[in-house]
Amino acid sequence: MIKRRHLIAALPGAVLARPDLASPALAQSSSQPKGKPRELRFGYQRSGTLLIAKQHGVLEKRLGPLGVTVKWVEFSFGPPLLEAINVGSVDYGTTGDTPPIFAQAARAKLLYVAAVEAAGSGSAILLPPGSSLQTLADLKGKRVGFARASAAHNLTIAALEKAGIAWSDITPVPLAPADARTAFENGALDAWTIWDPYFAVAETRPGVRILATGRGIAKQNAFFLGNADYTRANPDIITAVNEELAKVALWAEANRNAVAKVLAEATGIELAAWQRAVQRTDYRVAPLDDRVLDEQQKVADRFHKLGLIPNRIAVRDIVWKWETRS
Repeated sequence: MIKRRHLIAALPGAVLARPDLASPALAQSSSQPKGKPRELRFGYQRSGTLLIAKQHGVLEKRLGPLGVTVKWVEFSFGPPLLEAINVGSVDYGTTGDTPPIFAQAARAKLLYVAAVEAAGSGSAILLPPGSSLQTLADLKGKRVGFARASAAHNLTIAALEKAGIAWSDITPVPLAPADARTAFENGALDAWTIWDPYFAVAETRPGVRILATGRGIAKQNAFFLGNADYTRANPDIITAVNEELAKVALWAEANRNAVAKVLAEATGIELAAWQRAVQRTDYRVAPLDDRVLDEQQKVADRFHKLGLIPNRIAVRDIVWKWETRS
């Protein structure tokens, strides 16, 4: 039987992106003081609307007059970010489709608060130099790397389903993105499922080929999530954050070249890689609607069917309703 503490705390790399943030951030827990919060702690990754907002300082400007200061904590991928939200060391963050599924299965204290409906073209299954693989069906019997409980995990399973291959017919190699990149470059993987900007960096390396992108395999929506206690206690703050991120997203959709420059400066990743990534990224931030929730329920059911989460979950049970204002 899978125990809750194993499902969350030992999820794929329940460690932060930077060693200096690892245990202290998780150990300091917790609940903000009752009443108006003095600090809002954001968990972000090296891409997306939240990072653009950080670089532009828009959340500080919006929340400052409300007496709220902002703190930023970087994570390498979704599962450790959601564990930080669960224990209360982060209040708000963004991930792909799969981390919230595993977190909810482990009864984490989080709520979906907004969504980015996406086509999935920002993720891909890559092949190393010299690979003879040509189709998804060729993955049978191969070593496929991905970050466990991440959107890449879901894309890998969905790709196998499309090819008619059983999960047991491959050798899963769960690795955090940086470790997977090393294994991929050293020839230890037959394929690597990964998202931007890692995808954009790797795809132009000599001999690397794209076996398939997520488009046509899985929609790969992204989500903003909040600590459940914080969100319920401060709906006005969460609403203000969502509104600012929606504005940032509209700006990003209309200014993709500028977005690439902002992200290159923020991450140190080459501008050309960001230009490719940004062109295939969906940015629109909106409340969760039935279409997005139905897609997310399919993701949850996929993992339950394979026994990768212990119980069937209902995604709608942890949705916070964002009341948009015209």
